[in-house]
Amino acid sequence: MSASYDPQNIFAKILRGEAPCVRVAEDEVSLAFMDIMPRTEGHTLVIPKTPARNLLDIPADDLARFMPSVQKIARAVKAGMAAEGLVVQQFNELGGGQVVFHLHFHILPRWPGVAIKPPGGPVVPPDRLEPYAARIRAALAAG
Repeated sequence: MSASYDPQNIFAKILRGEAPCVRVAEDEVSLAFMDIMPRTEGHTLVIPKTPARNLLDIPADDLARFMPSVQKIARAVKAGMAAEGLVVQQFNELGGGQVVFHLHFHILPRWPGVAIKPPGGPVVPPDRLEPYAARIRAALAAG
């Protein structure tokens, strides 16, 4: 059995406005923002507003409402970053590589010959993430 949801996790704090982020998009079910330790340029996270520890814990109805947001953001990341492809990652529990225990999807734009950086890299300041967020927001606005 997995551990319970901790409402003090960093993503819950971001949702409540208690911690900063470089926002990409928000709707009634989700929030998308830039990863502060990006593995690729344009690395974006998408989280549900539902307090769920991971994919194993979220109620199916909430997951069904959330997944279109993941797809919409993935399309915008690919378009906004002029990527040739995407990696979408989602980890469950410590043994599965999960570090922040609030359900989240990593959207990593990819280009041939450009390696993905290892996880846990240096924290990138917001002013360096904002141009990528702006490109993704523009792609969302363009539809």
